[in-house]
Order: sequence, then structure tokens, then C-alpha cells
Amino acid sequence: MNPNHALDRLKAGNHRYAHGEVSHHHQSISRMRVISAGQHPFAIILGCADSRVPPEIIFDQGLGDLFVIRVAGNILDDAILGSIEYAVEEFGTGLVLVLGHERCGAVAATLKHAEIPGHVSTLLKAIQPAVDRARDQPGDLLDNAVRANIQLVVAQLKCSMPVAKLVEAERLKIVGAQYNLDCGTVVMVA
Repeated sequence: MNPNHALDRLKAGNHRYAHGEVSHHHQSISRMRVISAGQHPFAIILGCADSRVPPEIIFDQGLGDLFVIRVAGNILDDAILGSIEYAVEEFGTGLVLVLGHERCGAVAATLKHAEIPGHVSTLLKAIQPAVDRARDQPGDLLDNAVRANIQLVVAQLKCSMPVAKLVEAERLKIVGAQYNLDCGTVVMVA
């Protein structure tokens, strides 16, 4: 699918969701049987693990439509990058959408310099450059940091050599978006 058409499909699905007009297409037993032989997702979503932001629901998509990778703070690491590269190469998916959301807990924890035990510090270290970038911007620091984090991950993805070649050849589009928890809308930010 053409990357721009894929993005339009996501936008249309979010419009349906935000206006209470969901179609629930591709969510049936027959669809499950069709895709059991193989998947052909039209978009890759790198989103936050927050339970309030499930991509298939907020974009009104169904089984096999999206290749979804979720991690707190929608950060990028080697395993996640490998998953994206795999989906692009294996399925020919032409769109990667980095999906953050307002009031992200991982970004808020990074703003507070929270000392959290275990591996959570890995998340905070990945988000810190976005927080640093947002500190001097006017407006709400958390909201600015969420957007900066989305933009940073988009930029990181565009630097991956296999991904960069596909972007240059216009076979892949990488965009960033932010989900509004209060009204259900998604707006493009990168």
C-alpha cells in the first residue's frame, strides 16, 4: 500500500473512533482464518505501552491490519528497530507511525528525574534527550517533552541505514503523532 494511502487510512480510522462511528472491520472469525496463513499489515505503529492507547482501537483497525510494537515511552532500542526493519522488509509495509500520547507517565517520570529501580532507568535514559530539548520551549513542559520524544524517535528511525534507504526511495514514510487522551484524536507532530 502506498505510504500516503496508509496514513490516510489511519487518519480516517481515528476520525471514526473519535466520533463514535467505529466500523470494527477485520474483527471476525472469518478474518482470523484469512490471516492465519500470513500477515500483510499496511502500517507499523511504534506506540506507548499505556493501556489507554491501543492502536487497533484508536485507529479502528482489525486483525492483521497493523504491525504494533508497544513500549513505555514509545522509545527505540535495537530490538524494536530490528522489529521495524523486519516488518518493512518481510511485509513491504510502507508506513511507520511513532505514536506518543499526552500525559505520558514515562516522560513525566523522566521530567522528575525519578529514581526507579530495575530496568525502568533504561526507559528514562532513552527519553532524557527529548526532555532536555523541551526544557527551553514555551508552554507546558510535559506536553513539549512528549512531542519532542516523538520527534526524536522519528529522527532516530530515519537514521537507520536500511530504513533510510527506503525513505529515500519513497517506499517508506515515517511520521510521528500524538494521541489526545481526553477526546481520542490523533494529531501529526513529525
